Amino acid sequence: MDKEKLPLRIGVGIIVLNHENKIFVGKRKDNPVDKWQMPQGGVDKGEDFITAMKRELKEETSIDNIKIIKEIDGWLEYELPKNLLGIIWKGKFRGQKQKWFIVRFTGTDSEINLETKYPEFIEWKWIEMNKLPEVIVNFKRNVYVKLLSELKKFID
Repeated sequence: MDKEKLPLRIGVGIIVLNHENKIFVGKRKDNPVDKWQMPQGGVDKGEDFITAMKRELKEETSIDNIKIIKEIDGWLEYELPKNLLGIIWKGKFRGQKQKWFIVRFTGTDSEINLETKYPEFIEWKWIEMNKLPEVIVNFKRNVYVKLLSELKKFID
């Protein structure tokens, strides 16, 4: 498979902060080892980034009650490792180019429900922001390190 010929998938990612400034992470159904990630997903044709972000968040976590704090400037990208190329996203993409958002969760934890129509997570938790780079799969680590530095501009 010629990785260079494959495009990047356009997506969104969401940093969900609770009232204690802890971050929502979920354990993926397809990778149940001890790796966690923040909600993220693709942008549908004709969809703007905010609509995509709210839809993905709802589809993955059932979360509706949020206040948008910031749309992070620019794009963050990651490439899939060789062992996942051709498997994820039906083999159409080599990685993702993402627009990220920081949002405040204004609901209660009882609103969070992973039993959605197309479940992606099997477990969830709130973590301290400094733990972010430690919990993610290696190929997304650089993205999470950059997100952490963005986040630190808003939270001390």
